[in-house]
Amino acid sequence: MVPERVHTHILAVNPEHPDPDCIECAAQALRQGQLVAFPTETVYGLGAHAGDAVAVRRVFEVKRRPASDPLIVHIADMSQLTDVACTIPDLAWQLVQHFWPGPLTLVLPRHERIAAEVSAGLTTVAVRMPRHPVAQALLSAVRVPIAAPSANLFARPSPTTAQHVLDDLAGQIELVIDAGMTPIGVESTVVDLTGAVPVVLRPGGITLEALRAIVPGLVWQARQVEFDHPAGVVAPGMFARHYAPRAELRLFVGEHETVLAQMYATGQGLIAEQKRVGILAPVEELAYFADIAADRVSLGSRSDLAEIAAHLFAGMRELDRRGVDVILVRSFDQSGLGLAIWDRLLRATEGKFIHVAAG
Repeated sequence: MVPERVHTHILAVNPEHPDPDCIECAAQALRQGQLVAFPTETVYGLGAHAGDAVAVRRVFEVKRRPASDPLIVHIADMSQLTDVACTIPDLAWQLVQHFWPGPLTLVLPRHERIAAEVSAGLTTVAVRMPRHPVAQALLSAVRVPIAAPSANLFARPSPTTAQHVLDDLAGQIELVIDAGMTPIGVESTVVDLTGAVPVVLRPGGITLEALRAIVPGLVWQARQVEFDHPAGVVAPGMFARHYAPRAELRLFVGEHETVLAQMYATGQGLIAEQKRVGILAPVEELAYFADIAADRVSLGSRSDLAEIAAHLFAGMRELDRRGVDVILVRSFDQSGLGLAIWDRLLRATEGKFIHVAAG
């Protein structure tokens, strides 16, 4: 069913000092059951009152998101954690003391105050406290937990600007708070604390290295679940195909110079087949592809994984906007934020990559 069209209002605010009247307007909309897109430090989220089952169901509807894919609940301060989750272990309090506000999501037993639809019917709930000043101001003003997945159509690259939100959801949601580009650009790290051992379900803005400094026994468990899996997923971002541009994405893995040579040859071959090719690469490597007729978009400096992460989804969307048929991109080091970058690229290709053997 096609969602009913609504007028989407846009409120532009200063990302560091948002206007209180604009924030109160957005908070009132959320309290009334409307949907509001707002920036976090990771990506733009699509907010709904987490205790309003009707509003939560609309989030799934407008995103075209499977009902089996749970949402993350966002809170303003640590005192609200007991309104969202119950039976909270000591380790959870230890982690939030170190990493909240910030891009860390914890999976905990769900409190009955939170609509079951938020958690896809599971007894657990994913919760975090964002640090972006606009998100902080909005959550403090609304005074209730807000369920907020990324503000985009399901399985598309996540939105890092308000324009990305509008590209996907204009006419489907009531309000977008525009505070410019989000600084991290990939989603939060998700840690499941409901089992015997804490498990990272999705790498993100908090690195495994930082987490293991606090929890040495933390396990990284890469999982890729198909859309029709009967049990669904326990956290967002675990489906095999996710974060994908409309264009076909080809991910190359291997020794650096060999990979660039293979990308170059692949691009030439595709162009000979009358395909429009996009190159998504660090700025230092774009000149390597200067003499082939490809659209080139910079990810930033190859020495700065934070910059690469911040521009990853925007780069995919820009090449989609230009109408390319195939996007060529290489892998990056999987330490630090590189693991989150690898996870997003791998899911955008549905788990497929091209291993280039050394010459």
